[in-house]
Amino acid sequence: MTAAILATLLGLAALAWSADRFVSGASAVATHLGMAPLLVGMLVVGFGTSAPELVVSSFAAAGGDPEIALGNATGSNIANIGLIIGTTAILIPIAVHRGVLSREMPVLLAITLLLAVLMADGRIGRLDAVILLAALGAQLAWSITSARRARPTDPVDELALEVEERERRAGMSRRAAWGWTLGGIVLLVIASRLLVWGAVGIAERLGWSDLVIGLTVVAIGTSAPELAAAVAAARRRETELVLGNVIGSNIFNTLAVVGLAAMIAPMAVDAEAISRDLPVLLAMTAALLIMGFRPRTHGRINRAEGATLLVAWIAYTAALVVTAG
Repeated sequence: MTAAILATLLGLAALAWSADRFVSGASAVATHLGMAPLLVGMLVVGFGTSAPELVVSSFAAAGGDPEIALGNATGSNIANIGLIIGTTAILIPIAVHRGVLSREMPVLLAITLLLAVLMADGRIGRLDAVILLAALGAQLAWSITSARRARPTDPVDELALEVEERERRAGMSRRAAWGWTLGGIVLLVIASRLLVWGAVGIAERLGWSDLVIGLTVVAIGTSAPELAAAVAAARRRETELVLGNVIGSNIFNTLAVVGLAAMIAPMAVDAEAISRDLPVLLAMTAALLIMGFRPRTHGRINRAEGATLLVAWIAYTAALVVTAG
């Protein structure tokens, strides 16, 4: 048990650090290769912030624990809204751009509903995986096309410009960029294998299901880098970046993480995932859309609403731990 706990903690720490190194290196590589800042922001950063969930879930599925993959994706999405958006909004209210309200938020809700439909029969098979991955391709194509027509003040452009400015200030050489990118991938793989091994060991000793360990320990761990980035962004009053990152991460988790894991190993869906976890995810996603809505103007998520999201996430996580024990 001690070895499993140590492996989990070490895996979480290594995962957070290697994910940050990978994003920084990959962003610099893309810039050196002449990719437009817009594409850097959408593809490199969008993939990089969900890299921990993707790698952990892939190894969990390949290792015969696909429920950890489903729990990781679902739990991370719930944590992104409740923990990250909630904490950020408490620190400083989050501005919600009208374009996000009319495009990205409804798309996120629709994708979450798609996952619910695919889970309804109690199984996510390879055909379901193909549907999720095809939806991811369509979403990326639509996002890139829409973003190219966006105004300079659009949050997507701000994210891209932030990435470009950060890498310009860092002055990372081409060799260093490639080194951190490749090294970050290797460390992500090692950290993910260590984390999955430790998490499975803890689950077996405590009698927790793979689903619960994925929803709690693994989900919180893989969301840790995004929480740190969100707090830093809040201090700089760049809350739109936080919201954009969470929406993009949740879309990627639902389509890519679950899709790839199911393609590797089709998974049976626990009845509790349908009756307990899915309704929570749908409610949190809908709440995000409702809280941000303001008629005929930009919206915002205030401190009271942020506190509501955070308390809901804490209550949900506490209920998981109590019932699992």
